[in-house]
Amino acid sequence: MADTTPRTSHNYRKAAVSVLLLAASLILLFAARFSSAFADWYVRYIYKGLVNVVGRFFGIFPFSVSEIGLYFLILGFFFLFFRLTLRSFSKNAGRKDWISFGANCLLAASVLFFSYTVNCGINYNHVSFSESAQIKTYPYDAEELTAVCTYLTEQVNALAPQVARAKDGTALMGSDVPMLAVSAMEHLGTIYKEIDGSYPRPKGLTVPYILSIQNLSGIYSPFTIEANYNSAMVEYNLPFTACHELSHLCGFMQEEEANFIAFLACIHSDSIEFQYSGYLLGWLYATNQLYRADYESYRKLYDLLQDNVKSDLSANNAFWRRYDGKIAEVSNQINDSYLKANGQSDGVQSYGHITDLIVAYCRSLPD
Repeated sequence: MADTTPRTSHNYRKAAVSVLLLAASLILLFAARFSSAFADWYVRYIYKGLVNVVGRFFGIFPFSVSEIGLYFLILGFFFLFFRLTLRSFSKNAGRKDWISFGANCLLAASVLFFSYTVNCGINYNHVSFSESAQIKTYPYDAEELTAVCTYLTEQVNALAPQVARAKDGTALMGSDVPMLAVSAMEHLGTIYKEIDGSYPRPKGLTVPYILSIQNLSGIYSPFTIEANYNSAMVEYNLPFTACHELSHLCGFMQEEEANFIAFLACIHSDSIEFQYSGYLLGWLYATNQLYRADYESYRKLYDLLQDNVKSDLSANNAFWRRYDGKIAEVSNQINDSYLKANGQSDGVQSYGHITDLIVAYCRSLPD
């Protein structure tokens, strides 16, 4: 005879809801994968509405809701798991209790996966920013790359003396980075209609160590539509990273696209600190390519950098070296697999494609 106790009935309902959410998520992801037109429509008419509602709601809180929620989720899981384990030893918990626990875990996982799908997963198939803005990349040789890197070096050197410095010589970005990042993105929206919109404030993590040990500078939370950044980094990274994460809120999930949008937002900002951050990060990406193509030219340009710029770069290298280890390696492998699963065939190497976009952008500048 079937068990019709209330608890069993609740478990069946939870399982049914879980299956429906998982099925809906998979259908939406497959539809987006096979129809970019659907993904474009979704970003334009559904996702941007979610940003205005969900993103703005969670933007009210001065802290990262996704970060705090993660801690409570982990604590809640282990609390319930260990309580059930102890009750099982004392024979106060049986098979039905474990089934209920499993049903709750399945429901939580399906809700999170559905949130990921509607707030992130579909967007990976959205038309690229460069395509929409008609910024076309093209093959270039070491000579042209050197010219672009020379231009970036000149911009960085011109801005560096105008930025306030800490006692150790590193650049200070000020306390208003989050709001300036919002202003920078909104201003960029007046230049590129693809970025047009209003943005919730990006947030530095309360415990940035969780990102540092993974060698991550920032993360977009699809569950709360929040842009989060690693607040412990050397400060010149903060404006660029905040704009990078905000770019995901206008539907552009590809990492090289987000980096390029961040570069544009920073260099078009009225803030000298943001301009410095944008040009210096652009310099890093472009000269990493030059290092492989023409080491001698790279070395000459590095030697041309002002000492205070070199202080920033040295401090940044020292910061990330502290967190090199197995966790960072595993995180990098997971990130690589995640990017490949979402259509970025080069995985973490796709971060280097920003150089192609920067070269194309610089080519369009007046002489």
